[in-house]
Amino acid sequence: MIKLQDLARSYGQGSATVNALRGVSLDIAEGEFVAIMGPSGSGKSTCMNIMGCLDTPTGGHFYFRGLDVGALSNDQRALLRRHYIGFVFQGYNLLPRTSAIENVELPLIYRQMGARERRALALNAMRQVGLAGWENHAPNELSGGQQQRVAIARAIVTAPALLLADEPTGNLDTARSLEIMNLLIHLNRSEGITIVMVTHEPDMAAFAQRIVRFKDGEIETDQLNSKAA
Repeated sequence: MIKLQDLARSYGQGSATVNALRGVSLDIAEGEFVAIMGPSGSGKSTCMNIMGCLDTPTGGHFYFRGLDVGALSNDQRALLRRHYIGFVFQGYNLLPRTSAIENVELPLIYRQMGARERRALALNAMRQVGLAGWENHAPNELSGGQQQRVAIARAIVTAPALLLADEPTGNLDTARSLEIMNLLIHLNRSEGITIVMVTHEPDMAAFAQRIVRFKDGEIETDQLNSKAA
């Protein structure tokens, strides 16, 4: 699904240049669950932003299902992102003055989908994440774990091929973190969604089939996880 070939990303110019990625090559197959780890500034979030078509490399190539994403226009990358990729963030990023189900419907509004079909898909996504009956609650009426479940429902309501999760358990306690990780495993194994997750937490990375560690803009190690949950 994903092929990164000698990927580079730099910011600034001259003596102020920061090389966030330095020739990263990485393949991720359909259906994999990959954890990306590394210290702050190692390049892991930059790499994820490029995979999510939120940023573009300054060198090398990013292929999505054989398509050279670097050759696409901004509008074409936006369409790729909208139709094939879902995002889950540490901070949930829910709209505070709308209900849970209205938050889940948001990506479908961008697709200009009709209200009836949109509501049916959002209800199904909320059932998938175990939130049936919570559709009309506002975010401030939900626990942190429930808010993250709403965010995951919003990410999967479009049936994405790829789910990118950036520190999805970073704001949660241990019990809620385990709930979210078990949900991600279900989506990966039962729904066939490819998942790439950035995390600082080794116990969360242990759920992934494969762990890639970044250091100083390069891949330090890339190992299969024989102890995956």
